[in-house]
Formats: sequence, structure tokens, C-alpha cells
Amino acid sequence: MQEYRINPYFILIIGVLSVSTSAILVKVSSADAGVIAFYRLLFTIILMSPVFLIKYRQELRRITLKDWGYTVAAGFFLAFHFILWFESLNYTSVASSTVLVTLQPLFAFIGTYLFFKEKFSRSALLSAALAISGSVVISWGDFRISGMALWGDLLALLACALVTAYLLFGQNVRQRLSLITYTFIVYLMSAVVLFIYVLIKGERLGPYPNEEWFYFLLLAIIPTLLGHTLFNWSLKWLSTSTISMAILFEPIGASVLAYYLLEESVMPSQMIGGGVILLGIYLFVREERKLRKLTAAQMKGA
Repeated sequence: MQEYRINPYFILIIGVLSVSTSAILVKVSSADAGVIAFYRLLFTIILMSPVFLIKYRQELRRITLKDWGYTVAAGFFLAFHFILWFESLNYTSVASSTVLVTLQPLFAFIGTYLFFKEKFSRSALLSAALAISGSVVISWGDFRISGMALWGDLLALLACALVTAYLLFGQNVRQRLSLITYTFIVYLMSAVVLFIYVLIKGERLGPYPNEEWFYFLLLAIIPTLLGHTLFNWSLKWLSTSTISMAILFEPIGASVLAYYLLEESVMPSQMIGGGVILLGIYLFVREERKLRKLTAAQMKGA
């Protein structure tokens, strides 16, 4: 069991608060989904390049072929997660889209069990079910089983499955690669995939008004560098399932921001659901920390 100098749960909180801004920034942008995702990652790469080239580029020589494959796959899944999620925001509300895209525990529990043989106590599974039920409640009044809204909900759910796959690949590779090297390669691969996608779709890469470029830059800095990058840092200390549970808080943050910035209404059912989510996350994290301490104690005694 590796020791850490910074509490990974604190870093995880910062990451979740940061990604909560993503849906708002996408919603206010008038650009196509693929273009928004491409510039988000392009600006992220540009901001990371000085640090990577000066301090971490030598690490590229030590990456195995297997880790290259996993990293490229993670970049591919991240690219299409962005495309599908951003597209879903054109058809459904911020609340519904963020709720569906953050139902990652449904996929994460299966993935970590199949690929990492990770086991969960009954209490952890019950707290996860409680948080997931809160995600359903938080946007119950917004789920409109008809037309374009249903299509948007489906896109968000598919985006949820893809981001879970991205985290699962990262959980494996991050045990061997530094945070900067791994995230730089993943973001670079995602940007390449998105650029090809934009060209195939014929989406417009420019020109755009100044505020659009400002939105692209904010997407790179806040939800990517302070969001996804911190999630990738956490993957060295916490499992995909734990991070996915914490991300269930995102709909609360996104809904609050949408209320104040976009004037989207927040219903009582969403407020109640938010409380249920917080309770479920608290119980899950408490159980997970107990399990980590027990495992560490057993390893010391062995």
C-alpha cells in the first residue's frame, strides 16, 4: 500500500467541484460539440507542454507497448465521452445530462470487479445504491420520456459508460506513469481523435468571437486541468469506483450553477436528491477508508 503526502480525498473534492463547471461552459458556447471538445483539449495540451517538455519527456522512453496501448485507448474513450456528453446538452437540461453522465458507479463496480478483482462490502454497495437513487431523484421531474430529450438522455448515458472505461484504463497505467506524462499523452491522443472527427463531420474550426475562445480556455483550465487531471492523480491512490462515487456530486454543483447563471429552475425533488447523494457518498467513502485501513494493517502484520 503506497503512502501519500496529500490527502487524495481532498484532491478529489477539488476535482469534482471543478468538473461541475463543464456543463455550464458547454451550454453557453455556440460551437459544435466536437469543436468544443477539440479546443478544450488543445488548449490543455498547450498549457501543459512547457512542464512536460522540460521535466517529463524522458519518461516516454520507459513506456511499454502495453501501456502505450492502454493510454491510447483511454484517450479514445475520453474523446468520445466529450463528444456524446456535449451533444446531449443540446437536447436535454444540465440537470438531466449531468445526472446521467455521472452514474458511473453502475459501470465502475462491474469494471473494477472484472478487471481488478476489487471486492466491496455490503455496506459499500448499499451506500452506492443510495447515492445512485439520489441521482435519479435529483432530476426526476426533468426526465421527459419523449423525442429529443430522450435522445439527449441516451447520449449522456453512453458518455457515462465511455468515461468509466477511460478511468479504468487510467487506473492500470497510473501505477507506472507519472501524472503529467500520462495525462499529456491521453489529452494529446484525444485531441487527435477529435480533430479527425471534426474534419469528417465538417464542423467549423473558426473563426469564433472572443467570448467563445474564452469559454474554450476556461474549459481547459477548470474542468480539465483542475478536474480530470486531479482525477488521474487520484487514480494512483483511489480506485475508479471511489472516484466515480464522488463524481455523483457533480449534478448538484452543475444544477446550482445552472440556476444562478442560466436561470434553469431547481425543483424540490432535485434538492432532496442532492441530499441523498451527499449521504450516499459520505457512507461509501467512510466504508472505503475503513477497508483501506484494515488492508494496510493486515499488510503490516504479514
